[in-house]
Amino acid sequence: MLTLHRPLADEARSVLVDGGRILAAGPYAELHAAHGERARVREWNGTVAPGRYEPEAVRLLETLYWPDPREADALGAEPLPAASVSMTDTRWGGSARRGLQRMLGRGVTAVAGPFTRPPVRTAVQRSGVLVGPAPAVLVPEARADFTVLAVDGSCLATVVGGRLVYRRA
Repeated sequence: MLTLHRPLADEARSVLVDGGRILAAGPYAELHAAHGERARVREWNGTVAPGRYEPEAVRLLETLYWPDPREADALGAEPLPAASVSMTDTRWGGSARRGLQRMLGRGVTAVAGPFTRPPVRTAVQRSGVLVGPAPAVLVPEARADFTVLAVDGSCLATVVGGRLVYRRA
């Protein structure tokens, strides 16, 4: 399915996505004229930019515990050293998923690796984020990994492999 991402703050940087790939990038008017009747249009009150890269991903996911919201009363909401919590494979996997969710909420589409803990590695693979540097530009035929940024630089949405994986409420 074709999706045309229209950033209202900079329509010159619109992106047309077909499945998991970028089909075209450029001014909204041109992309809409060529594909508008076939494409779903998503309008964003921000700008489209390449996804962010998290160079500290191994440390963040393999040495910290990202508490489950149900544990907030006992552990708080912020990550804490994994050594301070009894870690099982199940806990490592859940922690990694919650840590990745926070990264997606910052526009991260690529992370540094490699990951040595199997549950963490599995969570990263299932998330769809790239392990390695993020592409610096949005060009046709590239994997559709990008973020939509508000004027203040905060993340409005994150797209990984053409899928909208984060959207700020």
